[in-house]
Amino acid sequence: MTAAAATGPGEVRRVAVLGAGTIGASWTALFLAGGLEVGIYDPAAGTEARVQGFIERAWPALERLGLVRTGAPAAPSFHAGPAAAVEGADWVQENGPENLEAKRVLYAAIEPGLGRKTVVASSTSGLMPSELQAGRLSPERYIVAHPFNPPHLIPLVELVGGRATAPAAIDRAEAFYQGVGKVTIRVRREVPGHVVNRMQVALYREAINLVLAGVADLADVDRGIAYGPGLRWAIMGPHATHHLAGGKGGLRHLLEHIGPGLQRWMDDLGGLRITPDVIERLVAAQEAGDPPSIERLEAERDALLLALLETLQTTRRQLAARS
Repeated sequence: MTAAAATGPGEVRRVAVLGAGTIGASWTALFLAGGLEVGIYDPAAGTEARVQGFIERAWPALERLGLVRTGAPAAPSFHAGPAAAVEGADWVQENGPENLEAKRVLYAAIEPGLGRKTVVASSTSGLMPSELQAGRLSPERYIVAHPFNPPHLIPLVELVGGRATAPAAIDRAEAFYQGVGKVTIRVRREVPGHVVNRMQVALYREAINLVLAGVADLADVDRGIAYGPGLRWAIMGPHATHHLAGGKGGLRHLLEHIGPGLQRWMDDLGGLRITPDVIERLVAAQEAGDPPSIERLEAERDALLLALLETLQTTRRQLAARS
């Protein structure tokens, strides 16, 4: 995914994955592809078969993206408790429920067995690291490393430190995740939802409003993003996109000349409360017209993501070679 992917994960040799649902299983496949040992704890029934099946399905894509540094995937180890899973681990990737108290209970269980330099990284999509590290024996080791689903395909991971996080922990996280092929961004100040989820939620709020207000149906709203700005967003972010839209004058020209119009649109954006009625109306719109199954959507998403990533990877290498 990046040039850093060839460097390897550095001093990390063993990772403990706590919670092996959709996100944890995807992390596991990526870590195994990077040549790491992985120990797993997840109390759900059938975890071992489910994770092994996920790895087998994910492996061809990881090979196509050049992220596999081994032959066949090594088998992860499965443990009956979290303390056993973290024994000897250089890194902990926690993917438990999005529940602060549940995470604190889990951290209390693993703390006695953590190595002196082991970092505990939470995949939480919205909780803040200062909340997670409060009351911990070594709060400086706790960070947020928020991936995007599925982590073995989507390169991005957001790195967030709390008030007590040691700067060295974020430095180590950046080196580690880039070493297994991730693209990292540092969130400089804690906010609920970090950076990218806040932008996603802002867009989704208006996507819901447009459907509820009858401006467009749900399928057209989705197509509007997928076949419009979504294509640009796979190449560059909103600031660079608007800088280009300003022509030779760049972002300054755009904001000075079109800014009043943008402000009117912003002022007209709807507010939203996720009430039971809103949920029912939105689900009804989603289910109208015999929609494809979750399994079919997932397979289509992954196939298109893989093709897009390969194209971007190849083209960026070609552009870099010309410069």
